[in-house]
Amino acid sequence: MKNGHGAVRQLRYLPAVGSAYGVEVLSFAALRSMDGDRRRIQPQRPDFHVFALVGSGTGSHEADFHGYRLEEGSAVWIRPGMVHRWSDIDACDGPLVLFRPGFLPGLTASEAGTPACWHLDRQRLSLALLAADHLDREHGASVRTPRLASPALLSHLLAALILRALPDTPVPAGATTSHDRRTAVFRAYRDAVEERFTDWHHVADYARHLGHDVRTLTRATRAATGTGAKTFLDQRILLEARRLLAHTDLPVSGCARRLGFRDVGNFTTFFRRQADMPPATWRAMYSSPGSLESASAAPGEGIPYESRPTPSR
Repeated sequence: MKNGHGAVRQLRYLPAVGSAYGVEVLSFAALRSMDGDRRRIQPQRPDFHVFALVGSGTGSHEADFHGYRLEEGSAVWIRPGMVHRWSDIDACDGPLVLFRPGFLPGLTASEAGTPACWHLDRQRLSLALLAADHLDREHGASVRTPRLASPALLSHLLAALILRALPDTPVPAGATTSHDRRTAVFRAYRDAVEERFTDWHHVADYARHLGHDVRTLTRATRAATGTGAKTFLDQRILLEARRLLAHTDLPVSGCARRLGFRDVGNFTTFFRRQADMPPATWRAMYSSPGSLESASAAPGEGIPYESRPTPSR
């Protein structure tokens, strides 16, 4: 995808030789070493997860139009489809875990409401770094000695790391059964939205598809994210609209068609209502000199994570 001032590189998961287990552990230092051209500072859109912990140092990161300051204890989670860039990680140290979608099934609904970046206190950071090191060592053993390889074990270690690092989401006492049921409903709704948001713009469509009523989806979504089902759906459509306007040369009418709007007028009305400005204004603001995300991307299809060496530990 590209617009007049830059391009978004589509990053596909390409594991290092011998590492085809759906997950692997790098580091900020390794990323800098393999990315001598500093392409990491340009917008990129991976089709895999990147989970990072800053064990020391400071820097900055941008994801889907938000800038984040990185420091000791920062946790970063880039989900598939997010547009992000490592604005400044020259002084950061810590692990980066790459994993395929579907490698970590059964996450709690906490994941959906987790921001792209948050902060861990010193004790949690220490435990999370230990979990990341354990995952790294098991992955290295799997590469060196294939008979020891266990994707299930790697998946469990990754789950332990993520759960240790997630922000707190307390469940009210005595509400465990209800919470679990709503979590399952929300997961199903979230997955359906991700699959069909360019076709279905009404919660009722998802309710019929999933066999629930609209109120059930609304309650489950509010419990998981703090917003209702309609707001969750509208925000997903809006995010993709912003991505298309910011990172492609599609005219507004083309963005409207890509997102399933019958005419550009309906799309403009939707965007104005959600973003408090028309689509053309958003595009102009984003592309203006000095805007947070207006750095130009280098041409080509190079992938910063692609040239990593085979793990040797």
